[in-house]
Parts: sequence; C-alpha cells; structure tokens
Amino acid sequence: MKISIKKLDIKKDHRGWVAEILRQEDLSKKDGKFGQIHISTAKPGQTKGKHYHGRKTEWFCVIAGNGILTLIDKKNEEKKQITIGKSNMVTVKIPPNVWHAIENTGKSEMYLLAYISEPFNPEDPDTYYEEL
Repeated sequence: MKISIKKLDIKKDHRGWVAEILRQEDLSKKDGKFGQIHISTAKPGQTKGKHYHGRKTEWFCVIAGNGILTLIDKKNEEKKQITIGKSNMVTVKIPPNVWHAIENTGKSEMYLLAYISEPFNPEDPDTYYEEL
C-alpha cells in the first residue's frame, strides 16, 4: 500500500493556529489537474467512507476532533490504521484501490477536510462501496 503521511507544521499563537494541509508540491504529475475540496463531519461513534476508488486519489486531514482512518489495499489486503486529528495532525494521501473508512473516536463532532484528485461526477462516480 503506497499511502503517504505528511506531518503538519502547526503554527500557534494567542489567536489560534494555522497549518498548510496540501501544497502544489505535494501533488505529482500522476495526480492530474485540480479536483475538488470538500468537508465532511461525523458525530461521535459514526463511521464515514467504507469505499475505494479505481482511479482517484484522496488526501484526508481531520481539522477538528479525532478519528481512526482504516485503510485496506484491495490488491494484497494489507491493512493499516492511523489516528488522525487533534492528537496527530497529519494529511494522509490515499491512492486508488485502497478501501478507506474513518470513524469518529472522540466525544464531539469530527471535521474532515478532504481533497480528491477529480471532481465528483454522478455519471462516473468511481466510488465502490463495500462493508469490510
């Protein structure tokens, strides 16, 4: 499984904090043109995702709360779990053919910021749901 995890440089002061989630240099030529950014929330104990993409790459960053990101490589069944959020501020790059789901493990709503390598197209969603 060829995921990548980028440790975020959190800059804090009396006003709050700022971090660069994804920069142009984080994208490769293989990632293609600009896709889309979306935000998703999950209530405590809820899981989102439970799918994989055949050609799309996604980058996940939990910007509020905490979650466990589960990744399973569809080719060799390799499994990885990563804690992401307030306790581990990272951006995780999820390549095609890696099943992924994120569970809110905190006591408050979790906010997930995601970038996907191509915009959603309902006529060609490239999203394959599976319960694993």
